[in-house]
Amino acid sequence: MDLSVIVPLFNEDESLPELTAWIERVMRANNFSYEVIMVDDGSSDNSWQVIELLRKQNDCIRGIRFQRNYGKSAALNEGFKAAKGDVIITMDADMQDSPDEIPELRSMIINDGFDMVSGWKKKRFDNKLTKNIPSKLFNAAASRSSGIELHDFNCGLKAYKNKLVKSIEVYGEMHRYIPVLAKWAGFKKIGEKVVEHRPRKYGVTKFGWSRFVNGFLDLATIMFMGKFGKRPMHIFGLWGSIVFFIGTIIWIWLFVAKIFFDQFNMTDRPLFYVGIISIVIGTQLFLAGFLGELIARNSSDRNTYLIEEKLGV
Repeated sequence: MDLSVIVPLFNEDESLPELTAWIERVMRANNFSYEVIMVDDGSSDNSWQVIELLRKQNDCIRGIRFQRNYGKSAALNEGFKAAKGDVIITMDADMQDSPDEIPELRSMIINDGFDMVSGWKKKRFDNKLTKNIPSKLFNAAASRSSGIELHDFNCGLKAYKNKLVKSIEVYGEMHRYIPVLAKWAGFKKIGEKVVEHRPRKYGVTKFGWSRFVNGFLDLATIMFMGKFGKRPMHIFGLWGSIVFFIGTIIWIWLFVAKIFFDQFNMTDRPLFYVGIISIVIGTQLFLAGFLGELIARNSSDRNTYLIEEKLGV
């Protein structure tokens, strides 16, 4: 199969018929074999009924329905699991991504050898104050921290090799950092393509100011997990040992001063409490690293989601 198009959605029943018809036109024009995997993230409108109807009209359309709302990362993760195409395309359901970009995105994967291509909405129709400016700051911080030179980490329109999506886990709110996850999984050739950003035709945006705060918190998490997720003892144990060693040296010095230099009132000195706190904190950090190692080695259900129904998957 040439292509799998994954469309995560939440309350997008108005846009789905037009979007799927557009995708079908593009696929037929380029003679691609394909599937469209629509992941309904617990919609409260008629999105699932629309997907069922579209499935009857076109057996290339498949559906996954969550029992409740888990978020975009969960929807993408389940879509990645189900995808069978050589190239995976992800796009939003709100008609702001253009399916006409699909052939060139696929070509960059197949012919140019990219592992992943991220869309860059260079010209945006969003509010400058509430979206564009915070988005630029967020993307600049993400690019600098990760070392991946992309202008738009959060663009929903992306293309991937099948092997890449089968090699990563997307959970929490980590969909913003799929390029970083790909890099940590060993996929180094990550490209970018300027794509069309279309004005929203149906519905309203599902994201508010909180996504920018969460975005920076997730960035810190993903950078930590990428370096130390499988070996937390290397960070907690290291700093715990250093702090414990400092506390021990302080106490040895105070002991020597008390015994051999006849100094008194040791408990009145700030250094005494610095030594105690250092030993306690060092021990706690070391134990945190030890517990982190146990959790990392035994966690088995962080990507388990309740799926109510599936169609053609």
